[in-house]
Amino acid sequence: MKKNLIILCFILVASWVLPGCKKEIGNLNNPTIEDFLENASKPELNNLVTGIEAGMRNNTVMYLDVVGLIGREMYRFTAADPRYLSDLLGAGDAQLDNNTFYLTNPWGSRYRVVKNCNILIEAATNSSLLTEEERRGYLGFAKTIKAYQLLLNLNLTYTNGIRVDVADPDNLGPILGYDESLAAIAALLDEGKADIEAGVEAYELTSGYNINDFPVSMLELNRAFAARVAAYAEEWGTVLSALEDSFLDLNGDFYGGAYHVYSTSSGDVLNPAFVRQNEGGELRLAHPAYDNDLQPGDDRIGKATERINPASSSDLTGDRDVWVYTSSTAPIPMIRNEELILLYAEAKVQSGAAGFEDAVEAINIIRQGHNLPVYAGALNQAALINEILYHRRYSLFFEGHRWVDMRRYDRLSELPIDRTGDDVWTAFPLPLTEVD
Repeated sequence: MKKNLIILCFILVASWVLPGCKKEIGNLNNPTIEDFLENASKPELNNLVTGIEAGMRNNTVMYLDVVGLIGREMYRFTAADPRYLSDLLGAGDAQLDNNTFYLTNPWGSRYRVVKNCNILIEAATNSSLLTEEERRGYLGFAKTIKAYQLLLNLNLTYTNGIRVDVADPDNLGPILGYDESLAAIAALLDEGKADIEAGVEAYELTSGYNINDFPVSMLELNRAFAARVAAYAEEWGTVLSALEDSFLDLNGDFYGGAYHVYSTSSGDVLNPAFVRQNEGGELRLAHPAYDNDLQPGDDRIGKATERINPASSSDLTGDRDVWVYTSSTAPIPMIRNEELILLYAEAKVQSGAAGFEDAVEAINIIRQGHNLPVYAGALNQAALINEILYHRRYSLFFEGHRWVDMRRYDRLSELPIDRTGDDVWTAFPLPLTEVD
């Protein structure tokens, strides 16, 4: 990310309305970065928190689209750009472009949030108007969200790496490889955890942290992200220890967690992932394999509802609409309890045979929660991982996981090829701005 692309947008974003977020707005008539960095007040810092939350939503749906397409979860039919069905699906001689919207938009949005988190860290560190506990609370929030945003970009570029250290635009840190990046993100989450534990929340978050009366604290969210990162790093003991301090609830609401929220309030935005059923033209369709591979009776068929008429484009056809976000104000999860249950099961299986019984117990919670009988398959690691991947595919459909899951288990070759000459990509290239 070159200096000329690090765009400071927190002042504009902070003025957006976020439902459920009470905030005091400072003087935004002629704000400067120095106003925030020299001796910021709590209202000014809370503005930054609000701006970070709002900015996290930018291009989140494009991220879901591109990883969903490559992971063969869905198709995106749109007259606006054919590259959804060419570049992203590897049609013919098409390649992933390192300087086009489907990479640069989500990539840039995530780093803009990282920039705002760095500003919050510096502003809170420099402010004499805070108690030490309040300061640590802001730092814990900023480091947790910063780590999450970095992880999303790492999911895109994988072994091509990311820059973790971007605090100084004039002296950017190096591009780190995949393992180094994961380790750096995990360390940042650990720093955030220490700050949260030593601090207090002097800010108020949106309603996205209390969905269905399932409140999630910043510490629990931090540890949930840490469990995901540890799973990607194949550090199974760390997954289980992180889950102990997360909001994991084996008997709790699958949909409890932390979400991006949308509303019809003036100045706010609607969920761009929402498309009405049986629409024409602009469509998101479930991949045909979605219902073909679903076990009989699985209620997750409701995430891909059958269309009155199939739709076709570029020699691709789908007869089921993606129906995950069923209204224009539906929230989009950052991470939720059902994923944590599946991470728990996966870590138990990967920890050895002694964990199989606990893993099956968790698997059965998922199975019975989706109208399926209890697990009756083999009690070995391979069979249980297959079972977990099945549930991650359907439980976390269009939440950004399928491509990453198949890649981390070296199973991308198992994803369907729909047209002769199509490819399944392993990773995005680094954006042109990173290599220019």
